[in-house]
Amino acid sequence: MSWRESTFMLPGLIAALSLVGLFAALLGDGWWDVIAWFGLGLPAVLGAWPLLRRQTATPAATGEPRIR
Repeated sequence: MSWRESTFMLPGLIAALSLVGLFAALLGDGWWDVIAWFGLGLPAVLGAWPLLRRQTATPAATGEPRIR
């Protein structure tokens, strides 16, 4: 079974990345801040990505008729 066929693999990886980001934000400064930004920013981008892709689709690209 591949990671794309697994129900919990991708959400589990996103949760683990968020957890690492939260712990890094609590632990210190410097490189910990970089790890925290990456660990908390990437799950946010992954969560918003389908919403951003849906808004950029044009009616001609989706095959829907135009309403005038």
